[in-house]
Amino acid sequence: MKHKKHDDIAKPSLGNFGRNEWAILGTDCGAIKGLAKQLCDAFSTQWKIGYVDADHKEVGSSSVGSSQLENGAMLEFTDKIEYNRLDFKGKPTQWQFRPLFNEMDIVLVNGNHFEAKKQVVVIDPKKADSLHRKLDRLTDVQLILLTDPAMQPFDFLKENLKHFDKIPVLQLADFQAIQSFFVKGLKHVLPPLNGLVLAGGKSRRMGTDKSVLQYHDKPQRDVMIELLEKVCHKTKLSCRPEQAGELVYTHDVLPDTFLGLGPMGALLSAFRQQPDSAWLVVACDLPLLDEAALRHLVSHRNPSAIATAYRSPESGFPEPLVAIWEPRSYPILLQFLAQGYSCPRKVLINSPVQVLDAPNPDVLMNVNTPDEVDVVLKKLGVF
Repeated sequence: MKHKKHDDIAKPSLGNFGRNEWAILGTDCGAIKGLAKQLCDAFSTQWKIGYVDADHKEVGSSSVGSSQLENGAMLEFTDKIEYNRLDFKGKPTQWQFRPLFNEMDIVLVNGNHFEAKKQVVVIDPKKADSLHRKLDRLTDVQLILLTDPAMQPFDFLKENLKHFDKIPVLQLADFQAIQSFFVKGLKHVLPPLNGLVLAGGKSRRMGTDKSVLQYHDKPQRDVMIELLEKVCHKTKLSCRPEQAGELVYTHDVLPDTFLGLGPMGALLSAFRQQPDSAWLVVACDLPLLDEAALRHLVSHRNPSAIATAYRSPESGFPEPLVAIWEPRSYPILLQFLAQGYSCPRKVLINSPVQVLDAPNPDVLMNVNTPDEVDVVLKKLGVF
């Protein structure tokens, strides 16, 4: 048995730049830029689009303008009023590119200069030899575009591409069909939604375990699990490692692997286990939360944001513990942690988030003390 120096952890499904990236290759750069422009124009109001290309003009040329990089600086940020620009020396690797493109729904890549996880191949007779030399880049061709209706894909593509017969072939001039291809592709990769009930708190203010209090004739953690199971693919109970031994026999538990961080640790532990899933996170101390509130949240989910959350009626800030956290939030949570912040609300306040007003604000009332338990029981008509 081969010795492993490090334990395996689940890796997110990423390419060189992002989760959904397509390299366009097989024709000249002008045609690639033209198609990318059409796609950006069509999708920019609905999705966040990233574009990767190369410009080999030297620093100091008239098109670049004066830059402190010429004077020895390694990194330069410029506020261009209508947009911002970040210039830096050195060639980034995929490890630097991925954080930069993390929030993008689509990354379009000029395949003449860069590789990407998925490819769109343009059949251009003038570039046949160049495309033939790039066969090793054609790892997952998802679309073939013909520059001339009378043409057919090159024979070397038929011979070398797996499942060639299943690859759709469209006309480069038929932009509506190309647009439909990308729309279908993005809908197909919508991250599955899992549920996570937070039950790992120590309930110091309550004086007893909040997750086992009964407002609806069963432990509150079971009530929350049953609610999430109605709107989520799978639901897990988040707990501290020392709780797992007892709970594992009755619940699908997800013990914290990021310790001492409260809800942030629970959320990071969930993403560590399943980084390609979205997580609908709810605290166990929300006895008024109901199915209608969860369905409203799910129906207004915005996968382009890092999270979809209700607005707290008390603070006006996003409520992190009744929220859908998208996979793209995982590296952002880690970045905040690396800067010394373990508050998920701070992450939401300082990130692109879809914030909703709850149809019934009472559903967001959490219960931390015995006095608050009495208030909720009265609202429920128990006494």
